[in-house]
Amino acid sequence: MLQLILGGARSGKSRLAEKLATDSALAVTYIATSQPLDGEMNDRVAHHRARRPAEWVLIEEPLELARVLRENASVTQCLLVDCLTLWLTNLLMLDDAERLAAERDALLDCLASLPGEIIFVSNETGMGVVPLGELTRRYVDEAGWLHQALAERCQRVVLTVAGLPLTLKGSAL
Repeated sequence: MLQLILGGARSGKSRLAEKLATDSALAVTYIATSQPLDGEMNDRVAHHRARRPAEWVLIEEPLELARVLRENASVTQCLLVDCLTLWLTNLLMLDDAERLAAERDALLDCLASLPGEIIFVSNETGMGVVPLGELTRRYVDEAGWLHQALAERCQRVVLTVAGLPLTLKGSAL
């Protein structure tokens, strides 16, 4: 089953995804896409790390998400990817449109063949004002297009607001 959990900053999306992973009763592999390059991001990573069960496997992969999913997906695994918008940011910062397109396409192309449970977490960024600056607008556009493409492929899509899940597609939580 493929699931997409969307929400704003501090909406409870990661906590919900972690609960769903735990409730799956499968072995969990947490795929972290962040690159903690400053103190604030280090604090966020430490917060997430402290919440995760010790038995969960951690894979840190900022760019090659499709490869990691293909290598680790199995019927006995729940893969939790947190978060897609950080992954997208990492690719945008490479300033290589071909690499971004290749990695995005590889991700979307591999989903149908992945066994097991996969939970994606991502920030919903398209519900506010149109941002100033070309790179920021491109980020919002790319995130929106990625979310639409993933939502088509996922069996469940959930929007999380104030810690409350609103099921947009699939069975209610």
